[in-house]
Amino acid sequence: MKDKIRFDELSKAVIGCAIEVHRELGPGLLESAYEQCLAHELRLKAIPFTLQKAMPVEYKGVLIDCGYRLDLLVDGRLIVELKAVAAVEPIHQAQILTYLKLAKLKTGLLINFDVPLLKDGIKRFVL
Repeated sequence: MKDKIRFDELSKAVIGCAIEVHRELGPGLLESAYEQCLAHELRLKAIPFTLQKAMPVEYKGVLIDCGYRLDLLVDGRLIVELKAVAAVEPIHQAQILTYLKLAKLKTGLLINFDVPLLKDGIKRFVL
């Protein structure tokens, strides 16, 4: 995927990688395990990404590190926030919306690996 791919194709490829990780590992592990395995899948598919990208707050023209970290920024265009929780709470949804706003991006995926079928744990957010 060395050439820029269409956004929908990128999103589908990331979801495919996440499904592969879930197929191999199933639910019940820590978020960090899923994050590292998803990163490995993305590398195998040559999809560019950054892990744990710092997301500073811009305040009066100054960038301030407030501790925000994106789990994955894929191809500089797609935020992927990972969870391994029994239920996605409103705070998790607010988190990804905050990241989208800070990064000035439009689309993100919230993927919860702690579900029997991963398709039930994927939610797309669009600003």
